[in-house]
Amino acid sequence: MLHREPSVPSIPSGRFKPPHCAFAECPAHRHPDPATYRCRRAGWFTRKCDDRAVQRFRCSTCTRRFSQQSFANTYYMKRPELLRPIAAALVACSAHRQIARSFGCAPSSVTRLAARLGRIAMLLHVELLAGFEQLADPVVFDHFETFVGCQEDALGLGTAFDQRSRFWYLVDPAPFKRTIRGRRPRRRSAGHPSRQRAFRESAARSVRLLFEFAPKTQRLRLVSDRHGAYAVAFRRHGERIEHRAYANPRRRSKGLPRGAAAHERDREMWPVDQAHGMIRHTLAREKRETLAFGRRTNASAERGWLMLVWWNVVKGVSERRGDRTTPAMRLELTDAPWSIEEVLARRRFPGRMTVPEPLLAIYRREWITPTAGRNLRHELRRAF
Repeated sequence: MLHREPSVPSIPSGRFKPPHCAFAECPAHRHPDPATYRCRRAGWFTRKCDDRAVQRFRCSTCTRRFSQQSFANTYYMKRPELLRPIAAALVACSAHRQIARSFGCAPSSVTRLAARLGRIAMLLHVELLAGFEQLADPVVFDHFETFVGCQEDALGLGTAFDQRSRFWYLVDPAPFKRTIRGRRPRRRSAGHPSRQRAFRESAARSVRLLFEFAPKTQRLRLVSDRHGAYAVAFRRHGERIEHRAYANPRRRSKGLPRGAAAHERDREMWPVDQAHGMIRHTLAREKRETLAFGRRTNASAERGWLMLVWWNVVKGVSERRGDRTTPAMRLELTDAPWSIEEVLARRRFPGRMTVPEPLLAIYRREWITPTAGRNLRHELRRAF
């Protein structure tokens, strides 16, 4: 179970003890026991942004120096006070330029911090799932469809939810080329695969991720609609997957009663339907008609991971009834609802945990959007 922790900058310097070396190249970076890690205090420095004195340390293994700020999520930030309110604004249906006007910063600063928040959320989720013993309930899987750059360059975000607790397991991007009726496709969007192939590859990656968090002997129960790509991807795992598929009901005239098949489909897939509706309602870039649409696949995936952590550990399962119980609490992964400050309390290092390769590809921003032109990757050596 993951417990809430105080923010690293709020801990008095005399009480703070580094749990490991901050440099990934140091052998002590992956130190298994923080109580036995050795370092020495090595002076102070004053931060220009808030005139706060920060304690420095010297590692006894590699003799390099780092500070208390190296273990905070606001490391290398000139305006650390922006991280928490921008995180709250991003899950409150605000666009980047609206946030920038509200907090007096550049829209590019909001974009960079949104990417950082997505990486922070991803590592927190990996640490949270380390406490899983088994996936007890059926997992409901479906893709949330949007577009990136233009409506011909579509994007599906693979999402998987626990059917009982509504716990959100993963976000997996699946960019594909969308054909619009009556319009010739643009040549620049030819780098994307078809919808069928993109969804098949995404479903296969998602199943491999779910198996990372499940015991080797567990049989995975999956619920989805009758998309042909899902059946092909799940069939490869043979008897280890029990797959139930439900057809999406056809559109009907308003006022006509729904059939028994439609009611059964809604009953089995309601967690993913509710979450997709909440994504449309909560994220400005996912509105049906909006000027705040996503420009890059990496950014959409990172925003999805931020939404995932907010859904799992911050938001109660029912705001209408005032139920503050979160999906993570239902699975006994946390003991209380978290605030956004507690989500951002400390920095997590990918080198100290086992991060599956599909998630590292999102972390390193390796998904290329051909229409975006310039695609920046996350390649900072000391701030990885």
